[in-house]
Amino acid sequence: MILARALVVGCLLAAQSVLADFSGKVVGVSDGDTITVLKDRAQVKVRLVEIDAPEKGQAFGNRSKQALSELVHGKQVEIRERGTDRYGRTLGRVYQSGLDVNAEMVRRGMAWVYVKYAKDKGLYQSEAEAREQRRGLWADKEPVPPWEWRSKQR
Repeated sequence: MILARALVVGCLLAAQSVLADFSGKVVGVSDGDTITVLKDRAQVKVRLVEIDAPEKGQAFGNRSKQALSELVHGKQVEIRERGTDRYGRTLGRVYQSGLDVNAEMVRRGMAWVYVKYAKDKGLYQSEAEAREQRRGLWADKEPVPPWEWRSKQR
């Protein structure tokens, strides 16, 4: 009886996680870590999890947005949903033709690992390599993480 219940619960959880994932066409890029995906004729704002990109008014903000646009704008993507943030955006890991877009933004030096929320240890290695090779925002002598920049703007 316990085994049967465990099996039912496991199946329900698996079905739930599959249902939360979705795919769609990227119809907008707000900045280096937020996109709009067309899902079943509805626009869904997706915040890329575990990374934080420079803000629009911040150094590398426009370049970060451009890098994300090159990777996904107008293309089909898969979203592995991780919940919703306080602004109502879907939180997710984004994949385009098998490429982990979140990780690629860090690898290119166009986003930081969002230490407060990051669970993927591989992101830290990608960030260290980008920093060492001075890619993207790491070309700046003293790059300011977006979370620090935002707190100074308040």
